[in-house]
Amino acid sequence: MSIFIGSGTAVCTPFNENGSFNPTAYEKLIHFQVENGTDAIITCGTTGEISTLYFNEHVEVARTAVETVKSSSRKIPVIAGAGGNDTRHIIELGKELQLAGVDALMLVTPYYNKTSQRGLIEHFSMIASSIDLPIVLYNVPSRTSLNMLPKTVAQLSKIDNIVAVKEAGGDIVQIAQVIELCGSNIDVYSGNDDHVVPILSLGGIGVISTIANIAPQQMHDLVLKYLEGDVKGSAKMQLEMLGLVRSLFADVNPMPVKEALNLLGFEMGSCRRPLTCIDNDLKDELILQMRGYGLL
Repeated sequence: MSIFIGSGTAVCTPFNENGSFNPTAYEKLIHFQVENGTDAIITCGTTGEISTLYFNEHVEVARTAVETVKSSSRKIPVIAGAGGNDTRHIIELGKELQLAGVDALMLVTPYYNKTSQRGLIEHFSMIASSIDLPIVLYNVPSRTSLNMLPKTVAQLSKIDNIVAVKEAGGDIVQIAQVIELCGSNIDVYSGNDDHVVPILSLGGIGVISTIANIAPQQMHDLVLKYLEGDVKGSAKMQLEMLGLVRSLFADVNPMPVKEALNLLGFEMGSCRRPLTCIDNDLKDELILQMRGYGLL
């Protein structure tokens, strides 16, 4: 059974002026997501600034997401990012996140120390055998300098609790090979907001999205239209959002989308260093695109 079908939002993590986690703003954002069609909450991912969250803080952010969804009008799964480059650390963190009540983990490939394809298999296998939660693999070579190859995904898909992969490599041919090799063993989610329809056309079942922070209903509807057979309508929605997507990725994610949320009144604060704020030219372009898309 799939963790979710549709649009999952990789939610931003809000910070106070002193840099501490702002749970009130986070709860507001998650309620907005639930009320506007989002099919899953992905907490503590790349867009959630996982790299600058302390261990206990990471668990607190995930627990806040779980408790907020529980108190909402519609129950949707919460998936916690927990990837990293130390297998032992991820196992420890994953167990704490399981205690916090998350429904699944999303694990990015190791970065900096990287590894071989054999190392990826051992890394993810050890984590999967240590934690009793469904696991979403996350392939994003532009961030990690490590590409998880289709044969590696296929081998990992034989493990019972490795059930999905978020593909953000941008290589449609490789994604097609993943789906060809894995068949029904694994679900595929687009990790790029501009590749949702192409991946759905190959058999993907949804997206883990950045733009859904500010346009949750639109991204939900885009996926739903496709899955219900309205391919032209879905493709039209995909094309209509491309200008805004380009603005959201014209600088390092999540800097632009965090500014977009601030413009919408969500009080997300600034990114933690080494990330900064976007420059005024990009902010002006972002405002223009948000207005053109009907968000401002």
